[in-house]
Amino acid sequence: MCLGIPGRIVEIWDEPEGGRFARIDFGDQTRNACLAYLPDLAVGDYTIVHAGFALTRMDEATAMTTLATMREYGVFGDQEVAS
Repeated sequence: MCLGIPGRIVEIWDEPEGGRFARIDFGDQTRNACLAYLPDLAVGDYTIVHAGFALTRMDEATAMTTLATMREYGVFGDQEVAS
């Protein structure tokens, strides 16, 4: 099962070979993701990543509500995820 956890973009770069990428902060870890499907995302935007691709743009309020709901239902266990 895959969970769509919102993450905040903290860095964006373009690879010399082609492709736009971002470092995304999920609180307890950061991951790199391809922005091929959403190339207009910017630093500070929230997104959901699946299989290494940013698939959904979220506004901050929706991301915070989603994270709060996930915490409330124990989705993260003992792990801390940024809010």
